[in-house]
Amino acid sequence: MARSPGRKIYAHAKLRRLRTEHGLNQVELARSLGISTSYLNQIEHSQRPLTASVLLRIAEVLGVDPEFFSEADEERLATDLRAALGDEATGVSVSMAEAVEVARDHPDVARALVALHHRYRDASEQVAALASASADAPAALASALPPAEPHDEVRDFFYAHHNHIEPLDSAAEHAALDWGLGSARPTADVLRQRLADHHQVTVVQAAPERSADARRFDSKSRLLFLSPWLTEGRRAFQLATQIALLECGPLLDTLVEAAGLTSAQAAALARIGLANYFAGALLMPYTAFQSAAEELHYDIELLQARFGVGFETVCHRLSTLQGSGRRGVPFSFLRVDRAGNVSKRQSATDFHFSRLGGSCPLWTVYAAFSAPGRILTQVAEMPDGKRYFWVARTVTRGGTGHHAPRAEFAVALGCELRHAHRLVYAEGIALDDPRAATPIGLGCRICERRDCAQRARPPAGGRLAVDPDRRTYVPYPVDASGISR
Repeated sequence: MARSPGRKIYAHAKLRRLRTEHGLNQVELARSLGISTSYLNQIEHSQRPLTASVLLRIAEVLGVDPEFFSEADEERLATDLRAALGDEATGVSVSMAEAVEVARDHPDVARALVALHHRYRDASEQVAALASASADAPAALASALPPAEPHDEVRDFFYAHHNHIEPLDSAAEHAALDWGLGSARPTADVLRQRLADHHQVTVVQAAPERSADARRFDSKSRLLFLSPWLTEGRRAFQLATQIALLECGPLLDTLVEAAGLTSAQAAALARIGLANYFAGALLMPYTAFQSAAEELHYDIELLQARFGVGFETVCHRLSTLQGSGRRGVPFSFLRVDRAGNVSKRQSATDFHFSRLGGSCPLWTVYAAFSAPGRILTQVAEMPDGKRYFWVARTVTRGGTGHHAPRAEFAVALGCELRHAHRLVYAEGIALDDPRAATPIGLGCRICERRDCAQRARPPAGGRLAVDPDRRTYVPYPVDASGISR
């Protein structure tokens, strides 16, 4: 398990929960691990750290990967908890240390509070929408309140797996080998033939009824409509996604069922996400792609050319290379539009995306819109001192024809700074120089930085006033009565 040298690992509540799930008491587990009951009790109460030998023995006895005890999930949960409790409606200011303590020792309580806050936010937005649309809003509210946000559930599912789904990678790699993908014959032609021979599906290069969908399948006529404006790489990706839905149905169903999602909509979104994952793994088989990424020092454009896919597709695939034994650089992946809306976010690192409120405007992903098509880099430092290396560039969808609508996004790929030397984009950058780092945060509402000229609003528990000399905002703390001190 990758960690900073000398950093101690504590089991916290995770080992107690794991032991309970296996129906073991402390005496039984201690006997299986070959340690004393008192030693196990100290480990479970975070009085003793996990040694390497005990960690490996726990992994063997309880059937978990050593990564199970990584603090990344706890840190992410603590960030979500602090954001939820720092909402204006709560009037509560919780320090990061307090949030970490709750997430570490009482993770179920922390998750429940975050879920309740999500429900509150959803309900508030629904009330506002109904109030502006109808005078009968209160009567309609009872049937209109949404359940937990499906997109967040699906994102949490992928995050819990470090954005790596081993069964799909394995199935896709075997399929790519069996079908001869990567040979002289174009991949899209191989996949089109596969659909015709094994599923009696005919591919039509035209969207039905002027639809804007890139792909639409008519199960009755066995026609698969693809937009005629797709690039060769995107066409192959859509064909591969349809093959996943037709051939990997039982596997997709098993993975979705195991995810424990709370709504049919979340399950449907997860199924689509898993089918897309299979498509990416089919076009970029794990072993070959991971080897090429290391060989080319993670040069995204060279990987584009080698595998015949787009910039965004390569970035997304790079964020999934966390297979046991052949791990790539653990990346976080993000896609945003100019307004700051996040349409994709996946992470194999402990970087915590803001769920609530806007992201930091100093983040290079937003600067990418000012330099379309250029690859920008950034060393970014979070308020807790952790530093990351980011690569960002714009991508464009649509736009064929003068009147055709165009969609522009910025995609970003980031890793912890200790991995940056493996990337071609870090060449010539003073990675160890603190002055090269840009201080960023998770959004002004929960950011702890007090000296940021870009701050748009006060942090939780503070107010802002204008400093006429610096021509910027400075925060003033307030006491419980709301009076500034």
